Amino acid sequence: MLVFLNHHIKPQTRKKEPNLSSKEGDDQIEEMKGFAPLAPIAKRLQGKVAVITGGATGLGASAARLFARHGAKVVIADIQPEPGRLLSEEINSSAAASYVHCDVTVDADVRNAVDAAVSTHGRLDVMLSNAGVIARPDTMAIASTDPDDFRRVFDVNVYGAFLAAKHAARVMIPEGKGSILMSGSMVTASYGAAPHLYVATKHAVVGLAKNLCVELGGYGIRVNSISPYGVATPMGVESSGLDEETYEGLFTAMANLKGVVFKAEDVAEAALTLVSDESRYISGVNLLVDGGHSLKSA
Repeated sequence: MLVFLNHHIKPQTRKKEPNLSSKEGDDQIEEMKGFAPLAPIAKRLQGKVAVITGGATGLGASAARLFARHGAKVVIADIQPEPGRLLSEEINSSAAASYVHCDVTVDADVRNAVDAAVSTHGRLDVMLSNAGVIARPDTMAIASTDPDDFRRVFDVNVYGAFLAAKHAARVMIPEGKGSILMSGSMVTASYGAAPHLYVATKHAVVGLAKNLCVELGGYGIRVNSISPYGVATPMGVESSGLDEETYEGLFTAMANLKGVVFKAEDVAEAALTLVSDESRYISGVNLLVDGGHSLKSA
């Protein structure tokens, strides 16, 4: 029976495969797959304009450096003038960067930061809402939590994120595109290791990002959040009362993923991926950058 079937099946001419050893063949493969040919060195934010709140130090500073390396014009919006100006001068050795004073709890300040980006560069493509504060370690117990401390942390972490998104959306909506990335924390996926008020604010930020994703998607704007594991930033180290080496060693010892020391640059790389056009169809995601720690502690 098999011989009979094979006898009646008309042989098909095989389609000529591209020459994989030639550049023409490589370009054919890329075209077939729907991708543009790769540039020798890809700058993933070339021509983009980014505002980074809390961008003078820590995670924000790492993101500012990396975004600039990838071709972005970066506006560092921070309440700290000296480190903000120093960082902008450092970045300006290889790319365009500027500093603008910004208290993220003040509506006019956030508006001014966004308007500065648009007036200087003509557009805003990326808003990284990174500004945040950490609750005091002595507020782990709900009974000893000061309501004023709760308001302070909530104002910076949540109200600040709200204002950043509001003013970014104000200028992105008419353009029909843009990317907003908010700073969460691994405490949105694991519990009991951080003060209640800090955990509450980060859950609020992630919830805000997801809700904004639904509204702003209709205007071509993507909204995501990024939630990292503990990293030795100046703010984190200072709040712990430890030196940087001890602080980093503590989190490295507790980490799920061994053989890697988690750095601010790792968070910046993940942020770059989310805000770049490589993630053009990713929205509403809370990206955990924690080496699987939250799964271990769940």
